[in-house]
Amino acid sequence: MTELKRQLGIIRKNSVEVLPEKELVEKLKRSLKERNPLRVKYGIDPTGSEIHLGHTVPIRKLKDFQDLGHQVIFLVGDFTATIGDPTGRNETRPILSKKQIEENLLGYKKQIGKILNLKKTEFRYNSQWLAKLKLEELLKLAKNFTIARILERDDFFLRYKSGKPIFMQEFFYPLMQGYDSVILNSDVEIGATEQKFNLLAGRSLQESLGKEPQVIITMPVLEGTDGKKKMSKTYNNYIGVNEKPEEIYGKLMSTPDSLTKKYFYLLTELSEGKIDEFLKNPLLAKKKLAAFIVESYYGEEEAKKSQKHFETIFQKRKIPEKIPVFTIKKNDLKEGKIWIVRLLCSTKLATSHNDAKRLILQKAVSLNGAIITNPDLEVKPKEEIILKVGKRHFVKVK
Repeated sequence: MTELKRQLGIIRKNSVEVLPEKELVEKLKRSLKERNPLRVKYGIDPTGSEIHLGHTVPIRKLKDFQDLGHQVIFLVGDFTATIGDPTGRNETRPILSKKQIEENLLGYKKQIGKILNLKKTEFRYNSQWLAKLKLEELLKLAKNFTIARILERDDFFLRYKSGKPIFMQEFFYPLMQGYDSVILNSDVEIGATEQKFNLLAGRSLQESLGKEPQVIITMPVLEGTDGKKKMSKTYNNYIGVNEKPEEIYGKLMSTPDSLTKKYFYLLTELSEGKIDEFLKNPLLAKKKLAAFIVESYYGEEEAKKSQKHFETIFQKRKIPEKIPVFTIKKNDLKEGKIWIVRLLCSTKLATSHNDAKRLILQKAVSLNGAIITNPDLEVKPKEEIILKVGKRHFVKVK
């Protein structure tokens, strides 16, 4: 097998589309001949503080390129985050403040470093050039796109048809993302299938400005823990790479069986034969999947601990050996009792009174194994009680 064929095989793996593939072949030939690595771009807007497994699908493809010796450019859209990417949404994305963006940027590199070699990764921030773009320059760039073309997008078309507002700044988003490719001289850009319009915008702008257009590679969209919607912080169906090992393990075990095969292919390096072997036993397959993913981010020891934790709670129906302890203060009690809603908030098992009431009404709260259904319950603390929310969250209350 030639080096060209080897690299093409790795790049094609799990990719949905490589457009145009002939151009990628030519770029790779030139790269190998001149020993000049391709510049491979991937962009992410810091709209949240966590990177989840859905994000890792294209990032893992970046790792493929990095392992092949190419230059990975991780673009942080700190400017475009102030506009809000409309892709795949049926409503306008909330515009973030600079403070929110700065907070979200903290920890990004640490999380990305669990997949990519940070020393070999070029980090760029698009505020460096987009914030300096003059109105005259922006209008010249806008000439490359028509309103009709932008409205062809499903997300815009459906909102327009249903009478939902589309704001002018949203029209500029693909243009901004495309201009990033111009500045970065990217040879390849990677993104999810829903990003195809924005990725093609980069090709259009590069070509119109006399540069060699980038090849685009689209990757599958990963469904979240509900098995229906794409993994997203918005839908609260995500698994963050920075979550506790036992949380990652537990969430993966709770996903529908229908997702196991897809998760194996997109989130692990296992061979097709090995995956098919595991899938013969659905429960074993899910345990293997959860263990492999936890191990890839936290190591083998944590993977073993997470599996033991899961088996203790779910299969043996026992209370974990190590759980947080919360001590009630005397001034928190009224006539020797404490309101269950207040107790849930004090132990951080609920984020607010409304959240606590919702959990109780959903029968997700139990005291010493007994499910609580009354949000007005006054709890009289004994020497020690075990407060549980959902399947994985315990607090020992003294």
